[in-house]
Amino acid sequence: MKRAGPATGAATGLVLLHGRGGSAADILSLMAHAALPDIAAIAPEAAGNSWWPTSFLAPSAQMEPFVTAALAQVEQAVAMLQADGIPPGRIWLAGFSQGACLAAEAYARKGAALAGLLAFSGGLVGTQDAAGDPTDALYGHRPKRFDYAGQRPGRVWLSVHDRDPHIPLARVQETASTLTALGATVEMKVHPGAGHGVMRDDIAALRRHLA
Repeated sequence: MKRAGPATGAATGLVLLHGRGGSAADILSLMAHAALPDIAAIAPEAAGNSWWPTSFLAPSAQMEPFVTAALAQVEQAVAMLQADGIPPGRIWLAGFSQGACLAAEAYARKGAALAGLLAFSGGLVGTQDAAGDPTDALYGHRPKRFDYAGQRPGRVWLSVHDRDPHIPLARVQETASTLTALGATVEMKVHPGAGHGVMRDDIAALRRHLA
């Protein structure tokens, strides 16, 4: 794991999760872009720079044991920030692309006490396969179930391009409705056109939520 920001004494913590082919150092560079030098940020790094080997839309059997192993890394990062004296209610999860999907899934499964989530071009992985046929809205994949217990009272920022080649808008909309039903205050930004990247509005959201 790599870290940025103050080693001790930070009031707010952030777990940052890189996308497929990215690295901990790459995703930590967002802290400089957002001008947040006082935030204690920690970034796990996936083996082979990928949290799982397929699309996050793949059947659940293809997503394991990769999702479980990745979630364990997120939990370890949160525990490290807590060991530094940052309470869970001041710790955020954030990520881009595959890392945004992991951040969203970690928040939905284990984030009851956390401050919130910022998922840039990502959506929930889901807890298991659901009934239904493959659909164009999910890029030829079948639907998933989103069975999460408890409440998630934090704040959530979700973003996606309306023609993202990797992240279907429909899945981000499902993510927004699922997290809203769990009690989160959700803001969703749909960037027009085709694309897949961290946008200026995303950086502004990162700064606004954490500053």
